Amino acid sequence: MKTLSSPFLPVTASVGQVMRDVLIALAPGVVVYALLFGPGVLINIVLAVLTCELIEAAVLKLRGRALKPFLLDSSALVTGVLLALAVPPTAPWWIIVVGCGFAMLLGKHVYGGLGYNPFNPAMVGFVVLLISFPVQMTAWPSMHPLWDTTDAVSGATALDHVKTQLSLERTLSEIRGDTPLGLFAGRGWEWIALAYLLGGGYMLWRRTIRWQIPVGLLLGMTVIAGAFWAYDGDRYASPLFHWFSGATMLGAFFIATDPVSAATTPRGRFVFGFGIGMLTYVIRTWGGYPDGIAFAVLLFNICAPTLDRYLQPRIYGQRRDKPQA
Repeated sequence: MKTLSSPFLPVTASVGQVMRDVLIALAPGVVVYALLFGPGVLINIVLAVLTCELIEAAVLKLRGRALKPFLLDSSALVTGVLLALAVPPTAPWWIIVVGCGFAMLLGKHVYGGLGYNPFNPAMVGFVVLLISFPVQMTAWPSMHPLWDTTDAVSGATALDHVKTQLSLERTLSEIRGDTPLGLFAGRGWEWIALAYLLGGGYMLWRRTIRWQIPVGLLLGMTVIAGAFWAYDGDRYASPLFHWFSGATMLGAFFIATDPVSAATTPRGRFVFGFGIGMLTYVIRTWGGYPDGIAFAVLLFNICAPTLDRYLQPRIYGQRRDKPQA
């Protein structure tokens, strides 16, 4: 990973420490997810972590690299957890294995491994699964707390439900009384989003991530969602709905902030996050998928080097020169 702008300060946290902070921050979301939707997410996490670690070890062995330092940095573990959280908890086991394979091979090692990947590996695996296996990837369960002994049933997420109902010419005021919707967004999903927000606050406090990307993402989503909501509140959901439904909080704090594939300059990070927030709303509202975080992140991963190049901070005492072509 190359930092394009000054000041070049020494980094005191190792890769392993950063990844462990991410895992600690994810813990509240995982716990709430499992409590509200059953143990399927925990099974997916265990399977994804084992698969990612095995693939990591196999590739490192083939490349003649030392296993211990790379396996202990927990980067493969974080990739597995993020992918497992993005996949429906009732998905078949082979979905997890295939997704981890694409995440680790196509998203990471084909470029040279950790620090060289231009795309977020977990989102590469997720998008491959979403495009290749749409039926399995859209079968989300209804809320099924661990203390509830009734059988869980499959149902649409809040984003999917709202999108489908709006296409049937229903208004949001009519849709709000339906079962999948909760206080702000999808019933149960709001609490998972709040748990991710809590974890994001922990990472900001620990300085594991910078504020520009999550704030930019949430602000970008708020600006465009607020504009359309003000224009027609019966056709377009409020910014609060978009904040607390889907993968907004997970994306803002845990996915878009990937230090390797995201922008690295202060202004570049903000524009990077702002663009992801706006593009996510566009995909949710007019695209073919109910949530667009993964696609938006990957598209802006492509833009990250350009943003860093043209949004470098001025060197004190010198004029801001245009980047050389």
